[in-house]
Amino acid sequence: MKRIISVLVEKDAGGLVRIISLLTRRRFQIESITMAQCERKCYERITIVVINQSNSSDTARQLTAQIKKLLNVVSVKDITYLPLVERELILIKLQVNVTEREEILNLAQVFRFKINDITESTLILEITADPGKIAALHKVLKKYNILQLSRSGGIALTRESSVNTFSLREYPKFDDRVGKNYLKNTKDLFYKDYYKFL
Repeated sequence: MKRIISVLVEKDAGGLVRIISLLTRRRFQIESITMAQCERKCYERITIVVINQSNSSDTARQLTAQIKKLLNVVSVKDITYLPLVERELILIKLQVNVTEREEILNLAQVFRFKINDITESTLILEITADPGKIAALHKVLKKYNILQLSRSGGIALTRESSVNTFSLREYPKFDDRVGKNYLKNTKDLFYKDYYKFL
């Protein structure tokens, strides 16, 4: 099962290595890791997407607790089921003929991606979207000659407004008609037991 973990760390050359070592020792398959500066000076935010071979939430809780014990880690949250804004960036260089170029220009209007470079025989596309939309577009573009492809890892922030559909499926007590949960405390809705470990 896929897990999305947000980690805030102090800037340190060995911080990322320690986290990767922990993940590999615990046999989590790393799908992506994105690390960059954040809103706090001298700190960085790491967004980790891992595949947990076990469906047990206990394994995920143990992982976040172990990451929190690492040197220079300030905070860790498993945000998998929380309402998220999740994005990835993908750059694709395609070899195209005149007909294919027209098809891709039409696709750009549907999928709302940018064309950053164009020559007589190539195009470079820039797509920023949620992972599902990127996967759908990648599937459509497979019929063209892809010369190069570079995909960033996912980044995510929790929503302060309403939940996404993934959260609605996992937490049916959420009232999707008004976009609010009728529990007084959102911690009772999202990972009630998880917050005991933070």
